[in-house]
Amino acid sequence: MRIVSLFEGATLAVRDYHCEAGPADRSVVECFSEHSISYVREGSFGCHALGHAHELVAGAFLIGHPGDEYVCTHDHHAGGDTCLSFHYDASLVDAIGDSRRGWRAGAVPPAAELVVLGELAQAVARGDSELGLDEVGVLLARRFLALREGGPRRSLALSARDRRRAVATALWLDAHAHQAIDLDAAAREAALSPYHFLRVFGAVLGVTPHQYLVRVRLRRAARLLADAERPITEVAFDVGFGDVSNFVRTFGRAAGMSPRAFRRAARGDRKIFQERLAAAT
Repeated sequence: MRIVSLFEGATLAVRDYHCEAGPADRSVVECFSEHSISYVREGSFGCHALGHAHELVAGAFLIGHPGDEYVCTHDHHAGGDTCLSFHYDASLVDAIGDSRRGWRAGAVPPAAELVVLGELAQAVARGDSELGLDEVGVLLARRFLALREGGPRRSLALSARDRRRAVATALWLDAHAHQAIDLDAAAREAALSPYHFLRVFGAVLGVTPHQYLVRVRLRRAARLLADAERPITEVAFDVGFGDVSNFVRTFGRAAGMSPRAFRRAARGDRKIFQERLAAAT
């Protein structure tokens, strides 16, 4: 089993699992150590848990509950499998909902309402989305439990205090955008659980905290590219992007041009904008 850590926070972790086991490999009894939702990206495998046998294919979900034993089998597919797995701390589970019917499901077949979030998580992991992996993990768990419980979650009633908290945290994100900030850190600043903070912030401001943070960084990057002589790599790090390639990809998606082309356009190269306008017609 090859495991790659994609995100490690105080209440949520995201890991990529690649298993190369096949029909000839012996199965062993394992035990879930925490609540988890694992999205099967490729391949297939079997799972025996809680007295039931499940066959998981691409698009299915393996659901983990701490203390439950399970056995994975690979009787039908020699190519192994790959999963994107979200692991939830008990405090986050309490906030989202500690539903026995949900968290002890064992496995869930591909469901349209869930696979779209699984693929969104994949896009985030590739750097193709402004969302944070921790945010997608919370959204996935919330949607999964709503489906298992047979109905939508209640709409959020916002108080004046909620609105003040959301705006104050947005101002804090603006002031600290050059630093590494995840959902847990922003939620602590708002004095809310990560789950409730994500809901309140989105309801008040119309974007998730990570989307807001990325846009603050892009705004500052555009200003620096237009006004300064600093190298693009330095601009990326100064505004809070920890990876230059991610900055170039994110800026290009937002501006419709590379940071280098934007700098030239900001200095009077009208040809760049003319080419963009012509391409849009």
